[in-house]
Amino acid sequence: MSHLPDIKPRAFDPNAPFEIFLVATPGLEAALRAEAAALGFEKPQQVEGGVTITGGWPEVWRANLELRGATRVLARFATFRAMHLAQLDKRARKLPWAALLRPDVPVAVEASCRKSKIYHAGAAAQRVATAIREELGAPVLDKAPLTVMARIEDDLVTISVDTSGELLHKRGHKEAVNRAPMRETMAAMFLSQCGYTGNEPVLDPMCGSGTFVIEAAEIAAGLQAGRSRTFAFEQLASFDRPGWEALRTTTRREPTVRFYGSDRDAGAIEMSKANAERAGVAGLTEFRQLPVGELERPPGPPGLVIVNPPFGARIGESASLGPLYRSLGSVLRERFSGWRVGLITTELGLARATALPFLPNGAPVLHGGLRVTLYRTDVLPK
Repeated sequence: MSHLPDIKPRAFDPNAPFEIFLVATPGLEAALRAEAAALGFEKPQQVEGGVTITGGWPEVWRANLELRGATRVLARFATFRAMHLAQLDKRARKLPWAALLRPDVPVAVEASCRKSKIYHAGAAAQRVATAIREELGAPVLDKAPLTVMARIEDDLVTISVDTSGELLHKRGHKEAVNRAPMRETMAAMFLSQCGYTGNEPVLDPMCGSGTFVIEAAEIAAGLQAGRSRTFAFEQLASFDRPGWEALRTTTRREPTVRFYGSDRDAGAIEMSKANAERAGVAGLTEFRQLPVGELERPPGPPGLVIVNPPFGARIGESASLGPLYRSLGSVLRERFSGWRVGLITTELGLARATALPFLPNGAPVLHGGLRVTLYRTDVLPK
């Protein structure tokens, strides 16, 4: 926490580097750190729950705009020790809130306590909220455009502001979703873990609302993840609209490969087409209604098949899903030599039912209250 200011009233300099916390989906911290490093963020460090980087407000804006794997971006505003609520109240009042917040923009306050003498999160949030309201004059509401977070761990208080607002998987394109949808942030990280860089075709034979296919097409076209939405940081006192607009770009690459989705459900295909149109990648994608048994290898070079089939406790019961996984594996082994496969499921037994030659798998990932695992193959043999 060496980049965080102390409690002096003038300690926070909005023009100086500070610590930025990139929140990750549990299990995808390493993938997010790799993405942050690839995008040139300074000194990304994997920590519990996410990744820390160092920078100023332009880095906060760029993290929200460009990172595909982060779920939120938190700007860490201050840190100090507090052993009891009166001390928290006193020190929170000394913080230079006007350097961060606007008095005309409502704020919500959340708190969490762990291994600390201050153990009542609600009371802690109330003290910070009172400091903001009485020292700055900003309205404090249960739901507001901005959220200030007070994290108290081992008696150390870290004050952050959520600069994202809505979770970052909400790109602003996918209005239509099917059951148990894959979040865009997770899809992007699974694609990355499969070695996808945007230079090969991608096919999802159970595409649902098209998340994998659309995300792959956006990456190939070089489109910024957050290009179509607004962010909470636009309501901060430090916000510089000309500087922000300079980071946004409408340029795009024209990939030489295409991206394919299929599903047995006609409604899923219509959803996928509509979502691809809103994302601006309809011209790069093809969606067809067909069952797994009729899946054919697309023309052109080999690429990546990535699929999130139904799994137990989500859509179907595990015992009844074996035939689906066996059929999928048979089709891929027989018709997709030279391609790689990524399969996401909850159970090793279902993955094994495909009889695909999976590599050692990584850590499980929290998805919809369940833990899923990405099973990957190398290039499938002839």
